[in-house]
Amino acid sequence: MFKKTRIFTIGLIVMLFVSSCGDYNKILKSTDYEFKLKKAVEYYEDGEFVKAGTLFQELVNIYRGTSRADQIYYYYAKSMMGQKDYLMATHYFKSLLKEFPGSQYSEEAQFMVGYCNYLLSPKPRLDQTVTKEAIESLQLYINLYPYSERVDEANRLIDELMDKLVYKSYLNARLYYDFENYKAAVISLDNSLKEFPDSQYREELMYMLLKSKYLLAVNSVEDKKQERLSGALDEYFSFVDEYPESQYRKEVDKFYETVADLLNYEQQQETNIN
Repeated sequence: MFKKTRIFTIGLIVMLFVSSCGDYNKILKSTDYEFKLKKAVEYYEDGEFVKAGTLFQELVNIYRGTSRADQIYYYYAKSMMGQKDYLMATHYFKSLLKEFPGSQYSEEAQFMVGYCNYLLSPKPRLDQTVTKEAIESLQLYINLYPYSERVDEANRLIDELMDKLVYKSYLNARLYYDFENYKAAVISLDNSLKEFPDSQYREELMYMLLKSKYLLAVNSVEDKKQERLSGALDEYFSFVDEYPESQYRKEVDKFYETVADLLNYEQQQETNIN
């Protein structure tokens, strides 16, 4: 009895599937575009994004230049999002904004451009061009719709994306330091600190910058040594002024002792006072 019931159930499922495929094929072949649009929206609302996307893709060309075109663009873009094709979704949201700036879908489309780019944003070690585009799009959304209920979400996404850029900058900055190329490290670390002065990695970056300047100075050729030692000394004072209780304090104090001795710094200070 159980076996017969199971066979009946499987057979019913197969019949329903075949019937469903047959209905969909009829819709695909139909030239009643209003009916096709109605069914495409239904497929989208039912979460059948592939079927919906296929129909909307055809309807984009059919309704181009009509008052319904923005609706087709919108649903096609949303169907692409449902399929996780965020690149195509971004393209059609942008097209909607460009061709129909006054559309009822403009506000959501602007947000979705930023959100799709947020979803496309790669890991921090990779190129962050898309991340920057996401930030720009989301910031534009906030500027255009400052009272929208999505503003808080947009700000949260921007903060997350900015954290990724800060971390990317940190990784790039310490790359030369890790390879002990201290001349290049000084430039990359200094650039990172200027680009993101409030970086959560600021203390470590300043420490690496000081150490790089110190090692570059003490191992420098004579005609550049004096200038580089002075630069290391200035960096030391900047570091201890900002982080007097730093975990690196004992180490950087040793840098100071060496540099001060090489420059006769303390003796010169006493002479100036006298």
